[in-house]
Amino acid sequence: AEHQHGRYNPLRDDWVLVSVHRMRQPWHGQLERPLREDVPCWGAHNPLCPDTCHTSGQVNSPYKGTFVFPNNFPVLQSDAPEPDAGDHPLFCTAAVQGVCKVMCLHPCSDLTLPLMSLAEIQAVVDKWAELAEELGATYPWMQIFENKEAVIGCSNPHPHCQIWASSFLPNEARLEDWVQREYRSQHYVPMLLEYAEQEARRKEWLVVENVHWLVVVPYWAMWPFQMLLLLPRGHVCHLQELCQGERDSLASIMQKLLIKYDNFFEVSVPYSMGWHRAPMGPHLEEDCGHWQLHAHYYPPLLCSATICKFLVNYEMLAQAQRDLAPEQVS
Repeated sequence: AEHQHGRYNPLRDDWVLVSVHRMRQPWHGQLERPLREDVPCWGAHNPLCPDTCHTSGQVNSPYKGTFVFPNNFPVLQSDAPEPDAGDHPLFCTAAVQGVCKVMCLHPCSDLTLPLMSLAEIQAVVDKWAELAEELGATYPWMQIFENKEAVIGCSNPHPHCQIWASSFLPNEARLEDWVQREYRSQHYVPMLLEYAEQEARRKEWLVVENVHWLVVVPYWAMWPFQMLLLLPRGHVCHLQELCQGERDSLASIMQKLLIKYDNFFEVSVPYSMGWHRAPMGPHLEEDCGHWQLHAHYYPPLLCSATICKFLVNYEMLAQAQRDLAPEQVS
């Protein structure tokens, strides 16, 4: 509680250095503007709004709920040619394909998820599950992620997320697949299912819970206000496997978590979040029972709404380090 120590992160098979005594250090660094600029509900030149035009010439429908369209500047394309493999093991190249979509969460630009109604958030969850099933039939990995607010790198304040489906397992997915597979082979239970049961019993790092879901600050958290969203009361590998009651509970707990974030800092809290679930596509024929569906939330705030956290120096060159212990913020 008072001195530096290491904490093991079983999801990445690495360690986090926790140095709680450093919280006594005064801050003399950069201070960010904590307040959102005034955002209009609708803008004629905003390509995410209903009835507006993209740079590609595509016109959005007059949508009333969620709206999904192909990314005009995709990171991945389905028809990319295969590159040369390379002539040396230190200079390898591999072919990659995929699709990138943008999903508007609501027609109004001045809303964020915690300001939406429960029914509107439920519609977001249902669309996520629909896309997971659709793209997962072909692609091994589908990454749903949301970047919220400009400080985290979001270029448009309109509430939206992105969906990137790829022909390969990204690095984090491959790592989580390996560690969860190893854990189940040694302990005969999915790692995150057991972790959720432990958190539900201990309650030391528990933030909010309902009948189906837990939200916790991970014991090994690297970011000061990082959250890990779990389904502890049933073994679920994919979003599309959730029954309607579990989806509704998910919408409810997301709303509570994000309201807590905003209320705690008294601003619209920036974050990057994303879902991790079992690989699909060609992996559907494999035993992926070691996986447990979960989502990560990473707000970049260090200790207040005006002080941001960046991965630099020791964290880039050696290992993750944080000054706040997870139990101090849960």
